[in-house]
Amino acid sequence: MARNARSVLAGLWMVGLLLPGGAAVAAVSNATTTTATVAPAAQRPEIANHRCLRCHADQEDKFVLRRDGSRNNVYIDPKVLEHSVHGKVACTGCHSDVTKLPHAKPLAGAVGCVACHQQKWEAAQKDPDPKKRERLDVVLKQTDNYLHSAHAKPNAKNQSRVNAACHDCHDAHNIGAPGEAQRMEHRMKNPEVCGRCHEKQKTDYVGSVHGKAILEKKDEKSAVCSDCHTTHNIVSPRKDPMQMAITKNCGDCHKTAQKTYLASYHGQVNQLGYANTAKCFDCHSGHKMQKVDDPASTVHFNNRLEQCKNCHKNATKSFLAFQPHGDPDNKEKYPWLWWSKRFMQALILGVMVFFWTHTLLWLYREVMDRIQGKGFTEDLDRPEIVYFRRFSPIWRWVHALFAISTMVLIVTGTALLFSHTAWAKAVIDFLGGPKIEGIVHRTAAVTWLSIFVFHLIVVARNIWGKREAAFKWFGGTSLVPSWNDLRDLKNMFKWFLGFAPRPEFCHWTYWQKFDYWAPFWGATIIGASGAILFFPEKTAAVLPGWVFNIATLVHAEEAVLAAIFLNTVHFFNVHFRPERFPMSTTIFTGAIPLEEFKHDHRLEYERLLAAGELEKHLVRRPSRRVDLAASFLATVLIIAGLTLLTLMLIGLGTH
Repeated sequence: MARNARSVLAGLWMVGLLLPGGAAVAAVSNATTTTATVAPAAQRPEIANHRCLRCHADQEDKFVLRRDGSRNNVYIDPKVLEHSVHGKVACTGCHSDVTKLPHAKPLAGAVGCVACHQQKWEAAQKDPDPKKRERLDVVLKQTDNYLHSAHAKPNAKNQSRVNAACHDCHDAHNIGAPGEAQRMEHRMKNPEVCGRCHEKQKTDYVGSVHGKAILEKKDEKSAVCSDCHTTHNIVSPRKDPMQMAITKNCGDCHKTAQKTYLASYHGQVNQLGYANTAKCFDCHSGHKMQKVDDPASTVHFNNRLEQCKNCHKNATKSFLAFQPHGDPDNKEKYPWLWWSKRFMQALILGVMVFFWTHTLLWLYREVMDRIQGKGFTEDLDRPEIVYFRRFSPIWRWVHALFAISTMVLIVTGTALLFSHTAWAKAVIDFLGGPKIEGIVHRTAAVTWLSIFVFHLIVVARNIWGKREAAFKWFGGTSLVPSWNDLRDLKNMFKWFLGFAPRPEFCHWTYWQKFDYWAPFWGATIIGASGAILFFPEKTAAVLPGWVFNIATLVHAEEAVLAAIFLNTVHFFNVHFRPERFPMSTTIFTGAIPLEEFKHDHRLEYERLLAAGELEKHLVRRPSRRVDLAASFLATVLIIAGLTLLTLMLIGLGTH
């Protein structure tokens, strides 16, 4: 009975299809079927992989002839496909133009890697297991890199196709998961795959030290094309981003060489994001690279000078003594550089330990004296009217220009020295690039040295021109160090520790004399090394090339010492000790309150008073306009100094 009912219903359904209204019935039936299968109505039929492999796994029929007469390998090894990441993907999932078997010949070649990966990634977002999304995230990023690469652009000779599609580089039927042997096999074939399009580069590579290691010695650790040019984010090597990426990638294998390169001016500029200085391949060449001791190498001793002349047109043979990868931490290979660094480190450590100890003890003593009601305290409710003129206008201008040029030197110099930091890149970008930075830095250096020389001329004129008879080289008004300074230093430490009263000083204190004479050392070391680096070709005409290594090292180390000392010890002595906090404007106004002068320089005060010369040094309180201008300038310089100090400490801490 049920069988008869089903037969009747089937018959009625067939009749319905033959009637004019049958189309509507079929549409409803199709809609129901579509909804049940979830897939879209236009979904292509899925063909089982084993049906495709009936032909494509035939070892006796691996090739078909193209229209141009060339042979096309259509053979697929079932075992290889099964173990690839696409082993469970339907053939028609990639070959979307195949809708039936046998398929059209030749195939249109429509393979949608990008769309498929995107769909898989979107579907994985609903999965709570992050591990299932982890690899897809990498694949999607690679896909995005490819779409913005040179390979994804339309081919100049045939705009209907791109320069290189995914399947041009990847064997889609043999893609292994990370860590599997298939990955390494694909990597070792990398030069061959890239060489299909880049024939000249492949020819050069085959004869290089990298090519011989890969192709002859089967050394898996040697570099292949993608190690240098990246895998998916490939752009023209003539453009800066690719040149910098290649330079960075060299360091993946040559870590020590990269470290020494980044410590050089060439490397610092490169790390800042600019490609206008020498990069690895500029010296070592790219695809033709050989070992340094190979006569064919561009950096072989016999060829190196010509390589240097590509940038330094007038380079002399002295350039050959320069060590581009000189390592100051390698005592055996570069002993002279090692000892130079140790000397500078000992100098920095000795100076900073002594003066930071001096500063902390001074801070402690002044705080304790203030608690006990001792020491000098300015009465802000009754400001003084009588001031002592300590600096003439010429010295105030000299100090202002000196301070400004020093700050400019610090910010432009440390931006190179700490090129690995984000703040350094921001500073260089703000200035307009390393070329402009170089101009600004050298302009500030010339300004600084000019002020220094001008000051020497004025000092000489004061000593030998006007006051030769009266000037005492080791007297209280002289900046020349004397044995009294050692006595004052000893007594100062006694005061710090509470064993004696605060010592009394004349016109100059021992720490002021140190501040004065320190730039003589700095001007000599930083100035001489800076000039050597500024004029490399002229320097090499009279000095050996290894001088550049020493100059680079001491220029940076001495600059760090000067900057840290200035923005810590000097700032404390002048501005931050409790008796002066938050700042002293004496150097800009030229005047100091008389009571403060008596406290700081009592011996000078008593000498002038006894000689009847005090009155001629007394002046009125600086005008409000002068006081505001001096306070503003001092505030700007202090903030700038502390900011630079912070940035430098970040650079040192992350180096």
